[in-house]
Amino acid sequence: MSEYKCFSCNKILGMDHMKKRIRCVYCGSKIVFKRRSVSTTVEAV
Repeated sequence: MSEYKCFSCNKILGMDHMKKRIRCVYCGSKIVFKRRSVSTTVEAV
């Protein structure tokens, strides 16, 4: 099961919330992102 996190209020949203609409149910923000289980590092060149 995928989990999403709100960029504004940092609340975790379940997939059942994302099927209905693409807004945070807590603060109404449209910016949500999928949480990663493994952290990645990016090296600047």
